[in-house]
Amino acid sequence: MAAEQLALYGYWRSSAVYRVRIALNLKELAYDTRPVHLLRDGGEQHGADYRALNPQQLIPCLTDGERVLTQSMAIMEYLEEMHPEPPLLPADARSRARVRALALAVACDIHPLGNLRVLQYLEANLGTDEAKKLDWSRHWIETGFDALEAMLAGSSATGRYCHGDTPGLADACLVPQAYNALRWKLPLERWPTIARIHAACNELEAFRRAMPEAQPDAP
Repeated sequence: MAAEQLALYGYWRSSAVYRVRIALNLKELAYDTRPVHLLRDGGEQHGADYRALNPQQLIPCLTDGERVLTQSMAIMEYLEEMHPEPPLLPADARSRARVRALALAVACDIHPLGNLRVLQYLEANLGTDEAKKLDWSRHWIETGFDALEAMLAGSSATGRYCHGDTPGLADACLVPQAYNALRWKLPLERWPTIARIHAACNELEAFRRAMPEAQPDAP
């Protein structure tokens, strides 16, 4: 499908949407932004129109012509297969497995525990106050980043970016999670390799254009 048919449904501050924006930009694919406000009117993701696109009522959702794609990792893998150049994954199987492991350490083990619907459940159903929600979010980012720092710092495959000297899938996941860490007042200096890679990525236009504050629906 032609790149101009791509439309990305999401919210400016969503980490999952952020990582897809990075992937689209790294691949130099044009796309339309379709804002889905996660808080307005109880959350536009729960409305009938959006539910018809994504029954999970989650973002992101990418449409490619008549195709409807959900789940950020699946979307990025789809982009890699449909538009293989420039690549998000290295050429050999072992390196691809490493990059996927780094990416999934963020997308599966850190990010979901601080997701909006989890925090809303903690507050509405378990009576968790703001201070405890903050402790919860910080704990899981710290736990995940401690492990991720060891994975990155302990491997000769780590270069300027998560894998070698070309940004890819793992970096697209790392940078939004680092943004979340800073949002929750966690200084990245505790994780020097993550901090270095985060800074290197944000020197690139593809990452800067994907930043939450640069989005048309940002307040």
